[in-house]
Amino acid sequence: MSSRRALVTGGASGIGRGIALGLAAAGHPVVIADLNLAGASAVVDEIRNAGGSATSVSIDVTDGNSVRDGIATVEADSGPIEVVVNNAGWDDFMPFVATDEDFWFKIVNLNYLGALRVTHAVLPGMIERKWGRVINIGSDAGRVGSSLEAVYSGAKGGIIAFTKTLAREVATDGITANTVCPGPTDTPALRKFADNSGQEADKVISGMTRAVPMKRLGEPGDVAGAVAFFASDSASFITGQTLSVSGGLTMA
Repeated sequence: MSSRRALVTGGASGIGRGIALGLAAAGHPVVIADLNLAGASAVVDEIRNAGGSATSVSIDVTDGNSVRDGIATVEADSGPIEVVVNNAGWDDFMPFVATDEDFWFKIVNLNYLGALRVTHAVLPGMIERKWGRVINIGSDAGRVGSSLEAVYSGAKGGIIAFTKTLAREVATDGITANTVCPGPTDTPALRKFADNSGQEADKVISGMTRAVPMKRLGEPGDVAGAVAFFASDSASFITGQTLSVSGGLTMA
């Protein structure tokens, strides 16, 4: 049923925005969960202007109280969250030896524990209703590794393993859990990395593009298509899977 309410963390920009727009286009009422409420409101306006249904909520996925309070507010005001997309994340690029424990904790807290907090908050309701979709946004960095992203790669590898285990635990409750792993995707965050790389940004982007067999970077809408599929009834017998959206950059 395409009318299932979906919550997208980090939905104010980049891949999260693309996912929110894609789910709304598929008929889902969408909740944009983000600390950037101005950006979230802009996405809500986009969806409503296109004829869809959307609201926004302030949630800090690194804070358990914020997660629980935000989800309680959404469900009290709008109804149950039946599809959750754990997309919120952040990274910085540097050699592992240049990182420190504060950096490790920041990366793991946001990219791994954030998804656990949100899932932990919505899962009991899904179990009670005997229906749910958990869709975690991983990364190909978590599948095959990525230079200058050692800690992020580890966190995303953890997301993949967590999702598979969760899928086994809730399989008899009408709930599926799957991971979508984007490859290089043209987002503001990627452009910022290219600009700050110390090289010409165009050369950085061109190098990434050449590495992809399809010879282009991904777009947020490419990731949104995979998420919308996992959220649909067509994927009701698919769980515990990891799907790369990378233009063929990774195939294993």
